[in-house]
Amino acid sequence: MLTVDRLHHSYGPDHVAIASLTFKVNEGEIVAIVGPSGCGKTTLLKSLAGLLRISGGAIRLDGQLVSDVPKGLAVVFQEYGRSLLPWCTVEANVQLPLRYQSLPSDVSRRRIKDSLAAVGLLHVAGQYPWQLSGGMQQRVAIARALAYHPKLLLMDEPFASVDAQTRADLEDLVAEVRDRFDITIVLVTHDIDEAVYLSDRVLVLSASPSRLLADIPINVTRPRDQITTRASEQFLTVRSEVVRLIRRQAPPAS
Repeated sequence: MLTVDRLHHSYGPDHVAIASLTFKVNEGEIVAIVGPSGCGKTTLLKSLAGLLRISGGAIRLDGQLVSDVPKGLAVVFQEYGRSLLPWCTVEANVQLPLRYQSLPSDVSRRRIKDSLAAVGLLHVAGQYPWQLSGGMQQRVAIARALAYHPKLLLMDEPFASVDAQTRADLEDLVAEVRDRFDITIVLVTHDIDEAVYLSDRVLVLSASPSRLLADIPINVTRPRDQITTRASEQFLTVRSEVVRLIRRQAPPAS
């Protein structure tokens, strides 16, 4: 579905963020992108979303060159509070991307209802984001993305601003909606445990300027759960491999 070919990006002659990246994401996969801080993960995500004009290489979604924001793509950001309109109800926030699709009203209402039900928020459709907890607000952001029926969902550190229990619940929610809505997901995260727990493959980036260090398949049995999976030998082996790769890129302590 997604092809990245020798992607390069520079913010100027003295700041090369991405040296050269080549990888593919297959339809229906969850692929996590990890790497040391400052390695260019967010730059990569913005490039995939068509929000940043790349310096070189090519990105293709379903064979079509990505030169601006492509159809069939949705993004869930870390700052969920900024992405939701506080003066609009939960239902109205979820409806936002549908306004540009010229859908019949009954289809639009059904999509909103189905996406809110999928994230367990149908009962708060008439409330406002500021009346909800942080975890519930992020569920609204996910519901809004689902209502759009994207082919590809990009997630930029989507659970970094919530507590540990809420984070675990949202991780499981992402796995559930992937299966239910048949969505391809690319997830940028600093949390290695989260990357291994959620994904089918983990892409490990080098320190800036980014190169691909490893493309690691996650052969951990599905369905997964927060206790059994994280304690399994499969999980711990892959996690250790990813940690070693990233720590090799860390600068020496002063």
